[in-house]
Amino acid sequence: VMLSNDAERFGVDGLLMVTPYYNKASQDGLIESYSYIEKRVSTPIILYNVPSRTGVNIKPETYLELSKLPLINSAKEASGDISHLAQCMALCGDELNFYSGNDDQITAFTALGAKGVISVLSHILPKETSEICHNYLNGNTQKALEKQLKYLPLIDALFCEVNPIPVKAACAAMGWCENYLRLPLTPMEADHEATLLSLMRKAG
Repeated sequence: VMLSNDAERFGVDGLLMVTPYYNKASQDGLIESYSYIEKRVSTPIILYNVPSRTGVNIKPETYLELSKLPLINSAKEASGDISHLAQCMALCGDELNFYSGNDDQITAFTALGAKGVISVLSHILPKETSEICHNYLNGNTQKALEKQLKYLPLIDALFCEVNPIPVKAACAAMGWCENYLRLPLTPMEADHEATLLSLMRKAG
């Protein structure tokens, strides 16, 4: 809560809140935890479900309960499970805005009703990432699919080591920052970086 309140004082538009990790919460624990925070902030909340990192998965029924809280209006769904998303969408309907948390699943998610993506690829190809979403949402599905498939090798390279190691290397190569990482993260392995930079050059 303290970090969220600090962020609010700096004027953020929203709060992206990952599920509790290490102390793996039950579904009731998730509801209680998010409810506690929601009562103590004044900024819209995006739930962040990424069980590969946290060991906790938000179930569809839990999403539905959390959607009843006034400040919770969105979810970054990064379970990678399309069937799970379908169940969540079917249960929650318009009560919660879902976004893909995986760049390789943008079109698959939007096909099920997701509103877009909270993206890593967009750090280096913002226009192209936006075009994938907008093309699909505006009915130009073929164009969206072509771009989705075109950039799959680059997306894979951006996740060949744990995020954000590759995207930090990519941004540094583009001159936007230094390739400095706090431990336990370390700079990208040389062969992985060479592949990433090659694919970035290919993408222009």
